[in-house]
Amino acid sequence: MKKRLLLLLFVTILALLTGCGGNNAPAPDGAVADSQEAAAPEIDLSTLAETIDPETVAAIKERADVFVIDVREQWEYDEAHIPGVNLLPMNTIPSRLSEIPTDKTVVLTCRSGNRSGQVFQYLKQQGFTNIHNMQGGIVAWQGAGLPVE
Repeated sequence: MKKRLLLLLFVTILALLTGCGGNNAPAPDGAVADSQEAAAPEIDLSTLAETIDPETVAAIKERADVFVIDVREQWEYDEAHIPGVNLLPMNTIPSRLSEIPTDKTVVLTCRSGNRSGQVFQYLKQQGFTNIHNMQGGIVAWQGAGLPVE
């Protein structure tokens, strides 16, 4: 029994050290190696649902045609926020509508998705059409292991 446990431990450690048998050799002629995933296809922003998950936001937030807004208060933003997000606290939205682009895909976020959902509804009433709410807010973002500042 002891020998089997030691053997199992040895095999486990060996697998971890060798990357579980993955092919770490460079790919010939610039091709993608078998162990590497090909780049994910670009997301078509016109097909986004009104509510989108944090992983989708992470995939699109750096694009020039996307504008992400955090509607939490300054102190919440200071504690942790999505890198590159724009802070427009919920209570300032009515007086700052001109700062929200109409020629970009706008994504709203907050702590849990509630306040950003309210802002989403308000912006729709104001005529905004290309807006989306991030499901679960920064709580879901952090739960997905995505980076915060």
